[in-house]
Amino acid sequence: MDNLQPQHTNRQYEEELRAVRGDLLKMGGLVERQIAEAMEALVNRDTAKAREIIARDTEVNRLDVETDDRCIRLLALHQPAASDLRFITTGLKITTDLERIGDNAVNICERVLELNEEPQLKPYLDLPRMAGAAQSMLKDSLDAFLRDDAGLAEEVIERDDEVDQLYRSGIEALQSEMQADSGVVPAGTILLFVLATIERVGDRAQNIAWKTKDVVGA
Repeated sequence: MDNLQPQHTNRQYEEELRAVRGDLLKMGGLVERQIAEAMEALVNRDTAKAREIIARDTEVNRLDVETDDRCIRLLALHQPAASDLRFITTGLKITTDLERIGDNAVNICERVLELNEEPQLKPYLDLPRMAGAAQSMLKDSLDAFLRDDAGLAEEVIERDDEVDQLYRSGIEALQSEMQADSGVVPAGTILLFVLATIERVGDRAQNIAWKTKDVVGA
């Protein structure tokens, strides 16, 4: 009977580790969806969708707390080997990045509610393209972490330059619009905030990629 207990404990430990991976995938998928749908609400001037996304942030926060609790329980009740220890502690840090990306989606939706009170600007510049690049970085950064793929993490880090370039060109275009027509200043100012928020999503994804490089290379 004594020999059975370690097997049970190890099996339980492995199940908990798999659950952490599942939690991270679920949380990452949810925040990616939040960003994508926030941009749809922006482009379509969809106030109802924006409010729905804001309300859904409670699910992101719940997953954040549950994943953190699971990681802390693993650290407290087991003695993870070096590689597992790095995975768990890095997972704790990554949930923070994911939760803040969820907050970024809420911030965009709050600006959508404000923007829909203003006359519509003609094009939304490169905002959808910039958001798509940031979303792709987010997905690949999490995939790199879960697959221990330092090469993919490096690619994500390099792709942040594209988001930054789209950010700079977006600011220049908006400033030109506002200088040419003072009537678009209120809406333009809101869109400047949206641009900065998407740029932060790219930065968060890059943070996850850097943490992946650190843990894979350790």
